[in-house]
Amino acid sequence: MTRQRIYLYDTTLRDGQQTPGIDFNVEDKIAIAGMLDAFGLDYVEGGYPGANPTDTAFFTEKRTSHAKFSAFGMTKRAGVSASNDPGLAALLQAKADTVCFVAKSWDYHVRVALGCTNEENLAAITASVEAARAAGREAMVDCEHFFDGFKANPDFALACARTALEAGARWVVLCDTNGGTLPSEVRDIVGKVVAAGIPGDNLGIHAHDDTGQAVANSLAAVEAGVRQIQGTLNGIGERCGNANLVTLIPTLVLKPAFAERFETGISPEALEGISRLSRSFDELLNRAPQAQAPYVGASAFATKAGIHASALIKEPQTYEHVPPETVGNRRKVMVSDQGGKANFIAELKRRGIDVPKDDNRLDALISAVKEREAQGYAYEGADASFELLARRFLHTVPDFFRVISFRCIVERRYDANGALKTVSEAIVKVSIDGEEKMSVAEGHGPVNALDIALRKDLGKFQNEISDLELADYKVRILNGGTEAITRVLIESLDSTGARWSTVGVSDNIIDASFQALMDSIVYKLMKNREMAGQVAAE
Repeated sequence: MTRQRIYLYDTTLRDGQQTPGIDFNVEDKIAIAGMLDAFGLDYVEGGYPGANPTDTAFFTEKRTSHAKFSAFGMTKRAGVSASNDPGLAALLQAKADTVCFVAKSWDYHVRVALGCTNEENLAAITASVEAARAAGREAMVDCEHFFDGFKANPDFALACARTALEAGARWVVLCDTNGGTLPSEVRDIVGKVVAAGIPGDNLGIHAHDDTGQAVANSLAAVEAGVRQIQGTLNGIGERCGNANLVTLIPTLVLKPAFAERFETGISPEALEGISRLSRSFDELLNRAPQAQAPYVGASAFATKAGIHASALIKEPQTYEHVPPETVGNRRKVMVSDQGGKANFIAELKRRGIDVPKDDNRLDALISAVKEREAQGYAYEGADASFELLARRFLHTVPDFFRVISFRCIVERRYDANGALKTVSEAIVKVSIDGEEKMSVAEGHGPVNALDIALRKDLGKFQNEISDLELADYKVRILNGGTEAITRVLIESLDSTGARWSTVGVSDNIIDASFQALMDSIVYKLMKNREMAGQVAAE
């Protein structure tokens, strides 16, 4: 059976940029466009030329070699001809293959937001699409608020879509701009649009995630006939975000309900890079990847319960809906106080540690993990600390350095200008090959000061940790009161892109942080010697 083509349209650089706290510069946009283009997407929307200096500069060159490069903007204004509209002129001057016009398709918005008549709105759609076509560009129209508009006035919403098609638009995109439409409604309305004579081969879907159903709505639209999906990397976007292409693409490619009927431009080899793409994008945004993200998250193929792990080891399909390697992810059997021997054996083996099931050291390790987790440690979220604990039971952790003592001082004082300030100072004494070294450092808080002091002079190991960075620092109070037990989780990374997590627990937050810091450095030194397991290489 011949499969039908689904086209993938990425709007990360435009709609995704409306995410609070995200603001791309030109260099960011160039890098992200390159990532999207290399991955194999059909369209990359670069932004809104003429709306701001960054987007205008970005469109001075074509930024893709495989994907069609798309410029976004409004249809011409009512009362102004297409040739005299400055916004339309900026779109047509952009070095883009495609122009995506946003057009009102809800009569309420035409009246309130545009302040023009329905007929003037339709005329603006026609004139804008015709101008883009005359300039040699592919044209498409995002019918803004289409689903809400269809519910309020189906005749006008359909008229907007039909007008765009008849003017020569390649794609008519139905937008759930407020994100409140349900999958059953999307399926029903798209079906009515197709029945009204607008072919599915010319229809797209643009869903927002305000009810958490943007992916479901996009898939429902595909089932009802649309053949283009718009979305963003990792689902970023204004308010609750857009349809997540990182979730949609594996579903389209791997799930028989879609894979047997449709094809995309994403090859199986490219799909294996989607986890890396997702994480690289988060890294560029300077945010931690979402552990429970479908397909690509660190926990997507993680199993914690002992009976699940036992079955997983025998037959992975028992608890995996797709093989993790198809999306560039990996299987992870987590260790915790809920795990049995199967969890520990599998996790140790994955790290290159072979311990027989009847080895007394394995029993001792399991007992130690359960005892320490009762004290507050959380090894399921601290992979590196677990590996170090296991290797210490097996006596395979080198004695790189020994911390003799550390001290933190926090002083609140007035400076020379009379301003109140808080100063944190740390002193760390270490022994390396019998030689004592003392380092002093100031920092933004006691933990930062300790981190700087600990890494200030590690003798012959100093150059080895120059690329070590602390990516995240989390503190959790495990019981009430100022004397509470505190758990600290630290995520670290280095220049290879590897990330690892360490944990410390104490009734003193500084001591807990120092434990996690030391584990992080020791793990880095082991990783450099290829003495750490598979996790360090991923």
